[in-house]
Amino acid sequence: MIDLTADDAIDAIAVAAEQVGFFTIIGHGIDPEVIDAAWSSARAFFDAPVPERARVAMVEAGDPYGWSPLGGETLTRSIGVDAVPDLKQSYAIGPVDPPTHEITDPDERFAWSENLWPEHPAGLRPAWEAYYRAMADLAARLLSMMAVALEMPPDHFEPLIDRHTSAMRALDYPGRDDLVAMGLCDHADERLGASAHTDYGTLTILLADPDQAGLQIQAVDGSWQNVDAVPGSFVVNLGDAMARWTNDRWRSTMHRVLVPDQRRQSIAFFHNANWDAVIECLPGALGPGEAPRYGPIAAGPHLMAKFRSTVID
Repeated sequence: MIDLTADDAIDAIAVAAEQVGFFTIIGHGIDPEVIDAAWSSARAFFDAPVPERARVAMVEAGDPYGWSPLGGETLTRSIGVDAVPDLKQSYAIGPVDPPTHEITDPDERFAWSENLWPEHPAGLRPAWEAYYRAMADLAARLLSMMAVALEMPPDHFEPLIDRHTSAMRALDYPGRDDLVAMGLCDHADERLGASAHTDYGTLTILLADPDQAGLQIQAVDGSWQNVDAVPGSFVVNLGDAMARWTNDRWRSTMHRVLVPDQRRQSIAFFHNANWDAVIECLPGALGPGEAPRYGPIAAGPHLMAKFRSTVID
């Protein structure tokens, strides 16, 4: 666990990023009322009748924002592995402020699609807009600390994230007994709430369920290790962009969510770089005699290709 206010926070982030790719943060300074409002409004949305949720359903498979029912995606497809659909429902939004730049790429325009806001619960939109902005600020602070950890100026990433197309998703995982009652699995079934995958962007900030476990990360030896949430904390993991920036010196770790014993909720903020930001090996990331493992890519097209691969047609 890393206290962001501690003197050794930057060093601790560097060690965790290199060895695990996941870490838990406290001392983040996010107002508990902002967190609670986002969490409770997400729960109220998922508790609403299906017809109410369906009012903000994704219009068609592959849309970026809105409600996706159980079985709407298979995350392991993003790593080229087909599997049965994931056993979760989700509600997602994108940028909450309009773009301040001209958009000519249709795919980038897609990432700036209008959010679908439910009428009920009435307070969801302001709660989520406040939480989104708080997470964007926290992500920028974390990236500044990461820049220093990589022996770069603290503002190195700023021009690469000032037009970010980050997404935020609340995820609702029914408990196994509920899934059995719905005929979606049995008690011996090994289906997953979220199948194994890495995240695509710079980093993810997860508000995880403190009462119901389920998140697992894959260790270097291939074993799966539980990630337990601590009340008041966030779980942070690095995405593919950061792994490519650091030539895999820092890890984008495979993770998954088991079907929980009881209902489980989380809210994930997936921070992305600007659409046209170039992801290429940072100068200080190469060790003696090393060459870059990846060629330069634009952040947006990489993100879009990964996202579209997970959608159930």
